[in-house]
Amino acid sequence: MTAKNDGERVMSTILQLPKYSIGVGDRFAHQSKAQLLACQRSLEAGVLITPVWNKSNREHLIIGSEPSQTRAAADAAVKALSWTGPYFVDADHINLKTADRFLAPCDFFTMDVAEDIGRLAAADTIDAFVGRHRELIGQFSIPGINQPFNIDESFVRRAAGTFLAAVQQAGRIYRDLAAKRGDGTFIPEISMDETDLPQTPPELLVILAAIADEKIPIQTIAPKFTGRFNKGVDYVGDLRQFAKEFREDVATIAFAIERYGLPRNLKLSIHSGSDKYSIYPAIREGIREFDAGIHLKTAGTTWLEEVIGLAESGGEGLALAKEIYAEAYTHAAELCAPYATVIDIDRPNLPMPTTVDAWTSEQFVRALRHDGNRDPQFNPNLRQLLHVGFKVAAKMGRRFTGALEANEVIISRNVTINLFERHIRPIFLA
Repeated sequence: MTAKNDGERVMSTILQLPKYSIGVGDRFAHQSKAQLLACQRSLEAGVLITPVWNKSNREHLIIGSEPSQTRAAADAAVKALSWTGPYFVDADHINLKTADRFLAPCDFFTMDVAEDIGRLAAADTIDAFVGRHRELIGQFSIPGINQPFNIDESFVRRAAGTFLAAVQQAGRIYRDLAAKRGDGTFIPEISMDETDLPQTPPELLVILAAIADEKIPIQTIAPKFTGRFNKGVDYVGDLRQFAKEFREDVATIAFAIERYGLPRNLKLSIHSGSDKYSIYPAIREGIREFDAGIHLKTAGTTWLEEVIGLAESGGEGLALAKEIYAEAYTHAAELCAPYATVIDIDRPNLPMPTTVDAWTSEQFVRALRHDGNRDPQFNPNLRQLLHVGFKVAAKMGRRFTGALEANEVIISRNVTINLFERHIRPIFLA
């Protein structure tokens, strides 16, 4: 393979995302300082983890917030802790219809092209892609992957048919953002994980070649992996297969960087990456073997730590946590519907609200806190329901945010410990 476009010269001038970064979602914009403190502790231990505050358009609509509030909270945390490292604010899962409200406050854009995966591109564009990339046809080896690949033209056509339209849509989104914000002023990420099957290394190579053709200076990409990445709970799937896929994806990205002139800091992004403790050793080993970066998105875990902190505080905080659960239980179907593909709740194993209402603070905390499934009282069904139940708290308005402020010490401690001890340390410091 020798194909290489001239995008490398353009891509080298863009805003740079450092090697290791973590997406720290903050539903209610109250925990930015606690989240940043986890990154500060990592830096004190010798490893820079760049915080990226991410919040999707759907989350803003549910809560009734604005992207400018996410930026303001991040800036305030940086000032309060005298953080001198880089940090970003991510317009998470945006498209052409939703991007504009994020233009001013955000400098990281996750382009969501899920609806275009599998949509067949025009025949002439597929023909043109195959014609440009004859290097994808035949036998080739990717350093770090033991077996060589023997790919025929029909495979390349099928892969282009599945992914080319999505990449072209990402190109349109990127160019729209660049025209309105300016080239090099934001970090582009592409999400390719909303598909049925994990991409093989040759398929990922087709995707990356198409991204280079579109001249998108992509810095992170979220591919599809084997297994379930359910919200708020551990990975469900074959750990050996995940380790193999992760390692091969890292190797493929390194190969594509050299062959297609993609940004040298291009790295994998793990979506719904919070609480996936069982795959953290494989991630750690993979990035160390290839000296690669990683972006880990940990959105909803902070909101759950807020509920845990309220319950742990007892009194009115515990009562409010129980009320949130009762409302979530009552409206479970409505709350779960938008997240049906990323939750698996066994309804019979959800405790009745009357049962929860009789719980002590310790019982509630033990049922909700996820610490590697070590506590026999942990209930993953309750945790998943509350994960998607932040809409209940949003409807409470100042009643809920006031409780966060009243119990700030205990909540912020939980948020920092959760991010640092359960997420940062196992991957980056272990």
